[in-house]
Amino acid sequence: MKKAAGTLAFVAVMTQLAACGGPTPAPPPDHRLVGFAMLPAASFVDGPTSGQFAGGGNGVSGPFELRQPVQGVSALLPETSGRFLAMSDNGFGTLENSPDYVLVVYRFVPSLKTSAGGEATIGFETAMTLRDREDKIGFPIVAEQETYRADSEIPVDEAIKEGRLITGADLDIESFRRMSDGTFWFGDEFGPFLIYTDASGVLLRPPVPLPGVKSPQNPLLGSDQPNAQPSGGFEAMAQSIDGSRLYPMLEKPLEGAPEGELNIYEFDPMSGAYVSEEPVRKYRLNPDAIAASEFVALSESTFLILERDAEQGADALHKKIYLVDFGVTDAEGYLLKREVVDLLSIPDPNNIGGMGETFNFPFVTIESIAVFDDNTIVVANDNNYPFSLGRHVAAGMPDDTELILIRFQERLADLTVQ
Repeated sequence: MKKAAGTLAFVAVMTQLAACGGPTPAPPPDHRLVGFAMLPAASFVDGPTSGQFAGGGNGVSGPFELRQPVQGVSALLPETSGRFLAMSDNGFGTLENSPDYVLVVYRFVPSLKTSAGGEATIGFETAMTLRDREDKIGFPIVAEQETYRADSEIPVDEAIKEGRLITGADLDIESFRRMSDGTFWFGDEFGPFLIYTDASGVLLRPPVPLPGVKSPQNPLLGSDQPNAQPSGGFEAMAQSIDGSRLYPMLEKPLEGAPEGELNIYEFDPMSGAYVSEEPVRKYRLNPDAIAASEFVALSESTFLILERDAEQGADALHKKIYLVDFGVTDAEGYLLKREVVDLLSIPDPNNIGGMGETFNFPFVTIESIAVFDDNTIVVANDNNYPFSLGRHVAAGMPDDTELILIRFQERLADLTVQ
C-alpha cells in the first residue's frame, strides 16, 4: 500500500541518527507578522437558542435567544480569494453544556490589516451545518430527544429535531480536511472518531473509531475502561500533500503512556480505514506544554505542530509552532522538532498588530494553522466564547477571534529541522 513520501524511506537514516544521539535542531527561521484581522467576540448567526446550559463568564451569560455564537474556531481551510472555511468546535467547552450548540463550518472573508493598510475585520457566513440526515451515526443524538438533557425540561428545538442537526453534546469536532471530491473528514475528541460528510455537512457513514482507544465521553464506551484523557482525542489532523493520507494526532498522552508522548496515526480516506492500529509516528511535547492543537503538512515529509500550555494573558508561557520531518527522529524515536514561531513573541517591524515591534498571541487555546501561500501561514485562536480572557484582561471582556498572517523568509516547503 502506498505511503506518503518519507514514511518508510528514511528508516536507515533514522537508525543511524539514533545511534549517534540524534541531530541538533536549527534555530528558528526568520519570520514576521504581515497581516491581522479580528472578529468581535459577540458575533452571532440566526439559529436555535443556545447557551442555555453554559452559564456565563466575563460579563456575558446565556441564553442567546434564537442565536448561535460564531466562536470556538478550531481549524481553518483556505479557499480562493483569501477566504477561509472556519470550523467551530463543540460550543461551550463540554458535552454537558453544549447540547443546544449546532456544529457549523463558517466561511470567513477577512479584510486584513497589512503594512499597506486594511480594515482588520472578518466578514462571515454559514458554509455548512453538520447533520445526520440518513441516521448514519450509530448512537443516540440530541435530535432524537424530547429535552436537551435528562435533568432538564427544556425541549429540543424543532429545527434540530427535524434536520437531525448534530450538536456539541453529540460530537466534539476539532479538525477537518477536504478531499479532492469536495467531501470532508473531521477529527473528533469524544470517540475519538473520524467523521465523513459530503460538501454540505451530511454524514455519509458511521463515525470511524480509533482501534483500541476510547475516551471517557465515547458514546459507545459501555463497560470499557477509557484510555484516552478527557479532551485528549483528535484535536489535530494533517493531510498528506497528495491528499492520499490523513494523520490524526492525539491531543494528549494516552493513560499510562510516557509523559508528553503523543501518537500520530495513518488513515486511508479512500478505504475509510486505518493503515495500522499502531501509531505511524510518536511526538513528545515540551515539558511546558499540555497539548498539541494543530498539525499541518508543508511538504511530502515536513509538518507544523502547534503546542500550547493551559494559561492565558500574562500567565501564558508556551504557545509555539514546531517543524517536524517524518524522516528524522531523535535518539528515543520521537520526531525531532525545530521551533519556528513563538506566538508570544512574533517580530512585527511594521507594527501591524499595534503592539510595537513585537506582537503576542496570549490565548489559552490556539488551535488553527493553515498554509496561506508559499511563504506564509495563517493562525487563529479559539476564543471559547465567553470564557477565555487572554487579551482584554483589564476590562474583563471575552476574547475576540483573531486571525494573523506570519511570513517566513524561506519557502515553507524548504524549511528543514536541521
